Amino acid sequence: MAVSDISHRPRFLREGNVYLPHLAVIEKIVDETFDTKTFHFSFKDERLREEFTFQSGQFCLLSVLGIGEAPFCISSSPTRRDQLECSIRQVGRLTRALHRLGVGAEIGFRGSYGNSFPLDFLEGKNLVFVGGGIGLAPLRSLIWNVIDNRDKYGDIDIIYGARSPADLCFRYDLEAWEKDKTINMVTTVDKGDEVWTGREGLVPVVLGEVAPSADNSVAIVCGPPVMIRFTFPALERLGFTLEQMLTTLEKRMKCGIGKCGRCNIGNIYVCRDGPVFSYAEIKNFVSSEY
Repeated sequence: MAVSDISHRPRFLREGNVYLPHLAVIEKIVDETFDTKTFHFSFKDERLREEFTFQSGQFCLLSVLGIGEAPFCISSSPTRRDQLECSIRQVGRLTRALHRLGVGAEIGFRGSYGNSFPLDFLEGKNLVFVGGGIGLAPLRSLIWNVIDNRDKYGDIDIIYGARSPADLCFRYDLEAWEKDKTINMVTTVDKGDEVWTGREGLVPVVLGEVAPSADNSVAIVCGPPVMIRFTFPALERLGFTLEQMLTTLEKRMKCGIGKCGRCNIGNIYVCRDGPVFSYAEIKNFVSSEY
């Protein structure tokens, strides 16, 4: 299966100008960590609020007037249509500007863009989610999508880690998944603090210890590049084939429509051909270029 063949082209572009965003209003802000916030927002245009759709794994471009724009995954699930959510770590000029905004502020929105997680391929299979840090954001969209259609999928394992307890995102989701008896939830940190009583260990190592079965399973991975690089071999040791491993890449994306060439890796444009790929599609460059 070539995940990049499963593509959902943007449906909600302004007529005549693909770069002109729609206006959205921030309705809620959740502080995830010291440098990461989740923004809940909705479109000003009532018709667009009703008609807008997207798929888990797709991304958008958010803009702040006078500052610029950047791509972010949509971290909410399309099964929950009350609001759109993007979880944003403060790392540069635009993200600093976004973090300075408050409830009621207006932002620009372009999208949705890219392909998505292949739900037809995942249906009937056991799912293993492996996430690190803010990399849980795109996985979160798919996890809630799957939970809201629970009867279509087999066993669910979620293995999530961060550098420290303070770096764990979506604690409210982690608690909900921990309580769900149909989910095997494993949370780990590289190194705990004086109050941490949970598991310690790097995500790829903990993955090997948990050892989910590869039989009729698909692993979906997202996190820092170094985590992804070591997680794929760990999954291979557990018997997962290259086609049984999926990931979502967002590095270097800019325009969202394959025009600027900034996200080009080999013969792939991440924004146009992804951001969701199977490991079979990207193995040749994931260790050297990503």
